[in-house]
Amino acid sequence: MRITVCTPTHIGRLHNGMFAKAMESVANQTLPAAATSVCVDVNREGAAPTRQKALMGVQTPWVAFLDSDDLFMPRHLELMARHATDSGADFVYSWFKVLTKDGRIMEDDPIFPLTHYMNPWDPQDPIETTITTLVRTELAKQVGFEALDRGEMNSGEDRRFTIGCMEAGAKISHLVRKTWLWRHHGDNTSGLPTKGDAV
Repeated sequence: MRITVCTPTHIGRLHNGMFAKAMESVANQTLPAAATSVCVDVNREGAAPTRQKALMGVQTPWVAFLDSDDLFMPRHLELMARHATDSGADFVYSWFKVLTKDGRIMEDDPIFPLTHYMNPWDPQDPIETTITTLVRTELAKQVGFEALDRGEMNSGEDRRFTIGCMEAGAKISHLVRKTWLWRHHGDNTSGLPTKGDAV
């Protein structure tokens, strides 16, 4: 399976080392990515349009999304690709461990209920997933990214993207594994560096 890792970032994360660490986690995958597509938000447009620009550069059949403050665990792409193949899914999401500001790794996260991690995808009751997904590129480009007005801290682009894929007829499947690290620092990906992103 040929996969491109798609990452939006901004100047603050280029300077504070987060983006470099994210790319290092991509380089350390047991299933190497065929390519990466990165867009730097230099005009403070926000995560959704920046992710859309990075997505438009993807040329492989599959795209894996990674925010520039998060990290893939070494087998992330391997396990996601295997699950996509085994399940016949068009869209796969897994779950995460929390990486705290002081570098500790927590098994449980403080935001989502445990059921989000344990339960299979239910189209009758679609949950809030994260953007760290593996999706057929054709589907991802068909749906695209657009921010919702949910405030600066969460534009809702990931929710809209997931629901858009479901409405487009995608088979969505949950890999019940923790395969990546979510950096929980209370900051956003809007391109507006806040205290955790300060240089």
